[in-house]
Amino acid sequence: MEYMTVDRENIGKEHICCCITDKKGENGVASKKSWMKDRFEEGLVFRRSITRGKVFIEYIPAEYAWYPITADGYMHINCFWVSGQYKGHGHANELLDYCILDARAKGKAGVTIIASDKKRGFLSDPDYMKYKGFRAADEADPFFVLYYLPFSESAPVPVFRECARHGKTEETGMVLYYTSQCPHTARYASLIQSVAVQHGQTLSLHKIETKEQAQNAPTPFTTYSFFYNGRFVTNEILSEKKFEKFLQQNIP
Repeated sequence: MEYMTVDRENIGKEHICCCITDKKGENGVASKKSWMKDRFEEGLVFRRSITRGKVFIEYIPAEYAWYPITADGYMHINCFWVSGQYKGHGHANELLDYCILDARAKGKAGVTIIASDKKRGFLSDPDYMKYKGFRAADEADPFFVLYYLPFSESAPVPVFRECARHGKTEETGMVLYYTSQCPHTARYASLIQSVAVQHGQTLSLHKIETKEQAQNAPTPFTTYSFFYNGRFVTNEILSEKKFEKFLQQNIP
């Protein structure tokens, strides 16, 4: 398979993979592309297949990553996705190897990624990351794991920041943290907030707008994290149907 890099020069005309089948998500695509444009000068790389499929990797120097981690000198993978018919053909290896070689060429100490204790939705497969040589560097409640691939044994071990370790917020009720790093989040955040209102409930939305806010967030997965009564519930984007089910099961 052939690949290309989406950058500031071509982002206006190129698709960004995860939204190519979502006809209702045009505003989200614009927000995601705007977010990317602001990150390119910080070293963001978005590498994808030239075919119109969900085959891509997105990474950035960890100092600029929108996650509460301390991983100075590392390259951090924001998102890594090979889906459907493209699985099992070595594309994941090719994309990850490209990232690793790029990180080495740029003098990085290694590569980091946030996954989990086992395969979960919207997170990379930890078994695959371990197969590729990644090690568990740190953990955060309830199931997040910071994996790293050091390029030398003297490389520092990355860690989660204290603010994100405990899977808790100070707020009660339903609370959602999200960013424009995913083009789907804003649309579904607004959708479930409307559903909450229809049920006479309140959902507090916290859109993370800066790197500093992200790096001090109460969740390792700043892209989308839903809390209820101060406890983390899920990092999976809630559809209307899934949110209705949550309300039925948890709200009197």
